[in-house]
Amino acid sequence: MTVQVRYFAALREALGSGEAVQLPAGSRVADLRAALVARSPAHAERLAPGRAVRCAVAQVMCQDEQQVLSDGAEVAFFPPVTGG
Repeated sequence: MTVQVRYFAALREALGSGEAVQLPAGSRVADLRAALVARSPAHAERLAPGRAVRCAVAQVMCQDEQQVLSDGAEVAFFPPVTGG
């Protein structure tokens, strides 16, 4: 299956606006993140486990990375938002 990945804020500056990623059927957000980490040193640095990164699938925030993805899903990654 193919999912569309979008990056925002500092991730977009480092990795570009997004990319299409091929994954096996039944993959979860955690599997996608692992596949992205393996793509390049820049991906590994920005998306490594333990890094503060938020994720949304189909414009709905993920509570954890165990959400199963479907073919054509849009997955967005972005750093946590702070402000005040």
